[in-house]
Amino acid sequence: MKSVVVGSGGREHALAHVLKRDSEVTVTPGNPGIANSKNISPLEMDADLFIIGPEAPLVAGLADQLREQGKLVFGPGADGAQLEGSKAWMKDLLVEANVPTAKHGTFTEQSAAIEFLKEMPLPYVIKTDGLAAGKGVLVTESLNDAESAIRSYLSGEAFGEAGKKIVIEEGMKGDEISILAVCDGGKAVALSPAQDYKRLLDNDEGPNTGGMGAHSPVPDVTEQFVKKIMQEAVQPTLQALIQRGIDYRGVLYAGIMNTKNGPKILEYNVRFGDPEAQVVLPRIKTSLFELLHQAASGDIQTTPEFINDAMVTVVCASEGYPQAPQIGKVIIGIEEARNLSGIEEVFCAGVATNKNNELITNGGRVIAVTGRGSTHASAKENAYAGAQKISWEGLHKRRDIAGAVQ
Repeated sequence: MKSVVVGSGGREHALAHVLKRDSEVTVTPGNPGIANSKNISPLEMDADLFIIGPEAPLVAGLADQLREQGKLVFGPGADGAQLEGSKAWMKDLLVEANVPTAKHGTFTEQSAAIEFLKEMPLPYVIKTDGLAAGKGVLVTESLNDAESAIRSYLSGEAFGEAGKKIVIEEGMKGDEISILAVCDGGKAVALSPAQDYKRLLDNDEGPNTGGMGAHSPVPDVTEQFVKKIMQEAVQPTLQALIQRGIDYRGVLYAGIMNTKNGPKILEYNVRFGDPEAQVVLPRIKTSLFELLHQAASGDIQTTPEFINDAMVTVVCASEGYPQAPQIGKVIIGIEEARNLSGIEEVFCAGVATNKNNELITNGGRVIAVTGRGSTHASAKENAYAGAQKISWEGLHKRRDIAGAVQ
């Protein structure tokens, strides 16, 4: 069987890493750190299954184009991808489906947005409506910073068209949990939960990022909790999509805040999380290819099973991330890290090669090192041992990923 993974980041590397267990995998365009990367348009390729990794091509309708060619695709069409392509659209759907979420408002005009903001409790949460490469969310307790963000977003100065409509939300408090649900258009199955670490610095300080690390499983998240999320959030969302005439075949990433008043949906993404994919997907014991093939075909028959081992991922990022990451720095130590006992894989994301064919940094989040172990503590120890082998000028990583989990 042949599979094509579309994308070039750590999530796509994780997908390829697991899919290669029982399929021949090509990643397009991939990157120099991912085996069998080929810079060929997926529209010009043939395979038994296409898996679209990033959100941008999904929102742009790549899945629709591939399906028009008669290809089997795991990934929603442009209609379903609006769940991530427009936060305002997503919030409307959540309300329609009666799914618990944060109090919110949608704005295109500054004065109305600022008046609404002043009525909200701390912290203030401002999000671009459109895609902003994971950077369009501000969480702050400073009214001045929040008002400044509203002005720069709505003017187009900060994020162009993506920010000219914004969503302002109440800041929810609690433990953040990620549940990835594989959907076949009518029903869904949950993968093992994960917890990621959004803030740049230790102790959850510093700016929000795309994620500085993750672990799976999440010891405090029970099967009953996952079942509750599937019944009260994911399945009603799928039904609301069906009522709008949308056949959603792909992954539905539910970002959840477990508040004192119960779990609420922070957001939906229409692709596997990154770095959650690097800890969830390698723990799948059943065939990932079969599961995604069934979902793309519109009839999931497999119940995914997972190994008992824990996995912990530590992200190695460029100096200046997330605002202005420095690129072009030579990376050393990847193979040494891969050869260590307890390393599941060293996943490559923001990498390229220089004229000497050396691997160099080419983005904010560059490498994700995933360790595995019988406990979270041992998986963490292995992940950090691997990360310690990797270096470049200005490398930054958090030191406390999975620190409180045993």
